[in-house]
Amino acid sequence: MGHLLSREGTSLSRERSRCSRRGRKVPPRSRSCFLRGPCMLCFIVHGASPPAPEQPLPGRDSPPLCGALSSPEQRAARRLLHLSPAAWEQRGPCQRLLLSGLLPPPVRAFLGSARPPGEPAPDMVCKRKGAGLPACPPCKQPRCGAAAPPEPEAAACQCPSEQQLCPLPCASDRAAGGERPLPGAPAGESGGVGELAAELPPPEEEEGNEPDRQEPLENPSECCRESLQPPPPDINHLPPSILLKIFSNLSLNERCLSASLVCKYWRDLCLDFHFWKQLDLSNRQQVTDELLEKIASRSQNIFEINISDCRNVSDTGVCVLAFKCPGLLRYTAYRCKQLSDTSIIAVASQCPLLQKVHVGNQDRLTDEGLKQLGSKCKELKDIHFGQCYKISDEGMIIIAKGCLKLQRIYMQENKLVTDHSVKAFAEHCPELQYVGFMGCSVTSKGVIHLTNLRNLSSLDLRHITELDNETVMEIVKRCKNLSSLNLCLNWIINDRCVEVIAKEGQNLKELYLVSCKITDYALIAIGRYSMTIETVDVGWCKEITDQGATQIAQSSKSLRYLGLMRCDKVNEATVEQLVQQYPHITFSTVLQDCKRTLERAYQMGWTPSMSSAS
Repeated sequence: MGHLLSREGTSLSRERSRCSRRGRKVPPRSRSCFLRGPCMLCFIVHGASPPAPEQPLPGRDSPPLCGALSSPEQRAARRLLHLSPAAWEQRGPCQRLLLSGLLPPPVRAFLGSARPPGEPAPDMVCKRKGAGLPACPPCKQPRCGAAAPPEPEAAACQCPSEQQLCPLPCASDRAAGGERPLPGAPAGESGGVGELAAELPPPEEEEGNEPDRQEPLENPSECCRESLQPPPPDINHLPPSILLKIFSNLSLNERCLSASLVCKYWRDLCLDFHFWKQLDLSNRQQVTDELLEKIASRSQNIFEINISDCRNVSDTGVCVLAFKCPGLLRYTAYRCKQLSDTSIIAVASQCPLLQKVHVGNQDRLTDEGLKQLGSKCKELKDIHFGQCYKISDEGMIIIAKGCLKLQRIYMQENKLVTDHSVKAFAEHCPELQYVGFMGCSVTSKGVIHLTNLRNLSSLDLRHITELDNETVMEIVKRCKNLSSLNLCLNWIINDRCVEVIAKEGQNLKELYLVSCKITDYALIAIGRYSMTIETVDVGWCKEITDQGATQIAQSSKSLRYLGLMRCDKVNEATVEQLVQQYPHITFSTVLQDCKRTLERAYQMGWTPSMSSAS
């Protein structure tokens, strides 16, 4: 298209020959564009508003204006005007060029305005990738020092990623002041486009060859707004110590079956050794010897483990666990009937720092295992051998003599344990605080030795066959720190014993008298003499009536719980009235317990329709 826009193209050969015949000097042939700018393939015209409708160009039937065309620019415009309409369709860029206002002033004055009045003149911008995007003003100063300052709205936007080019002078500026030179250009040259071409970046491919070109944004400030928005918060940006603290509030199931499946990072955190120091594997049938071995191999600093009701664990798994975790402190294995003395011996020999052993309801456990515990575990403080029917005084006495730091001991239905064991513990373990011999073959002769335990705080004497009231009263008088006393299933306990307990129990807070031989007088005495008792349970006491329940509720200042389960002489209407009058006291009856259970179910979202549908 350069031959059409050349100032002295090949079509002007007749003009050159005319000049040569007249004797004038023929100017050298030049192919430079009369716009004095880069090739038109490197630029497209963009305007701030949609392009105005093209004005009809004068055709061949226009009046002859050749007489007014004296300069080469005007003669070039004349040749453009004499083109046919079909030629204009083929030369679309030329037509846009004429409408852009970039022609020299003489041609522009001859052609007239190509835009409606009032429409802003379009600017010429380099046609690079993304050049059509409405860019924000640059943060740095523009290259042209004489450029107009940005508008206040645009100046508020800071977009460091966008680099802005100086706008080229528009046609309106040049029409008003003639060919104004560009800033920094020599004064002798007019303000064409050629001087700015050196400062512009090199042209790229045309618009048709740019498949990845970005589409213009509807709102130019969106790019800046999106770039200034802070990133969304991410929990993984927290320090690992804080995440470990959060995960510590989860149970083993929640960590292993939920949190560890979120991502690899959380999986690694859930495998942290801090979470594998205390393991509660109770009632999990998938726990086997192989799993115990893997857990012990991965975390050898386990100090507490609970394998209660794990029926697939054998002595072999417990032996491997004890061998690889010598720092084990607490070992619990309720109702593991498949375990024998081999497991308890391995734990006792490999874990000398053991402090707690709860192995209730293990039929195969004998005195051999207890002898190892008593001789090798000097730090033992808490033992539970309930319903281990093969344990006798022989093993218990060795533990009492070897484990002098014992604080808690609980025996239940151990028929081979007699008064000798009770006496041995009372003499050799002065730090005992909790003692329970429920259903054992002990009598008042052995229980009376417990008066030597000055630190005794909880005593469980349920279902003792030969227990008299004098022994109980003596224990309450001499054990000043006693806070909980359980005398359930002892028919010999009467009202006089309860009255002494209420008077002498200075720190007593819990008193359990289920199925004892007491009447309303016992409840009246508790309400009258005790200032510390908070929990009283007299369930299944057939002689308790409305009078006793009402008197203890009225007179006691510390009572918070009164158990009246299956006290048939207590009217339910009386209990309802007491509930309204003393809301700070919880009354336990069959009906009241059912109401509380139903209220908790409603609070958890249960509805009657759910049960009917199921």
